[in-house]
Amino acid sequence: MTQPAASCIAVVDDDEALRDSLAWLLDSVGLATCAFADGEAFLAAEPESFDAVLLDVRMPGLSGLQVQQRLNERGATAPVIFMTGHGDVPMAVAALKSGAFDFIEKPFNHQQLIDAVQQALAEHQRLRTVRERINTLRARYDALRPKEREIVVHVAEGMTSREIAEHLDVSAKTVEVYRLRAMKALGAGSLAELVRICVALELVEALPTEPRQQ
Repeated sequence: MTQPAASCIAVVDDDEALRDSLAWLLDSVGLATCAFADGEAFLAAEPESFDAVLLDVRMPGLSGLQVQQRLNERGATAPVIFMTGHGDVPMAVAALKSGAFDFIEKPFNHQQLIDAVQQALAEHQRLRTVRERINTLRARYDALRPKEREIVVHVAEGMTSREIAEHLDVSAKTVEVYRLRAMKALGAGSLAELVRICVALELVEALPTEPRQQ
């Protein structure tokens, strides 16, 4: 079955035989690939469009770690799986600390590589879904009236309706009306869900730095 163009694995390695082998292997399980002989060529080919990247640690020109750094600087979100030779484990650990999804040592087991790629794709899809959800919530929040936005944040901060009313110099009834209207617009079915939305949008901290005084 032909994969959609968006579902493509970038294979970046200076070994042509390995690139061909990986392309054949991934194609055998229905995964499309696009091969690059070096990091420069990969970075010039819209790396943000790939769903996962198989990246060799040691290559002429830019090393795999340097390519990863460039990807991080661009804000690329595709998971990176490093392919490492014997003795490259310290470099692989450094890559993991910089956000790599995984690393596998050459010569690798075919099933191990397929499993790693499919796990990376699943994680990429999960994160994409999360980003889409955040973007939707952000648009809904931005569409709220200014007073509704203020009240939502104060509620998430733990303030009571009476405290919010005093702070904004409005009635508690007005606060309740605005809060309920904002919750409906945001798709929040409960106060707990409203707080989670505010945390996800980074409107409030997940945990306060200091406990609120009663």
